[in-house]
Amino acid sequence: MPELEQMKQKYASVLNFINQQGVRLAHVHIQDNKLYIEGACGTEAIKNKIWDQVKLVDPSFSDLTLNLSVDPSLAPKQQIYTVAAGDSLSKIAKQFYGNANEYMRIFDANKDKLTDPNTVKVGQQLVIPN
Repeated sequence: MPELEQMKQKYASVLNFINQQGVRLAHVHIQDNKLYIEGACGTEAIKNKIWDQVKLVDPSFSDLTLNLSVDPSLAPKQQIYTVAAGDSLSKIAKQFYGNANEYMRIFDANKDKLTDPNTVKVGQQLVIPN
């Protein structure tokens, strides 16, 4: 049977990321020979990023049960995102909201910096509203 500390060590990068994202953890224990993590995060995008971290540690995640719910009250009020090469508002919207069609939310929040929703510049800092 796996030990809790051993499993926490394996998934340390995931647990650190969870902590950085403001996830409210309810349980971290061994259940059915797996590390069981249960909690709530602020957005679907945060939840997806956590799963991305899990897959970096172990793509099969056969020794992990991750039960995350979304609680909008935990969502950061707004975030700042620095535009990278290859970015578009649609791509950024997909990353933060899980839906590329939400790009106008970002455009509307950044009208002081953007004049066209089809044009962003590498290095630009954009407000990402909830």
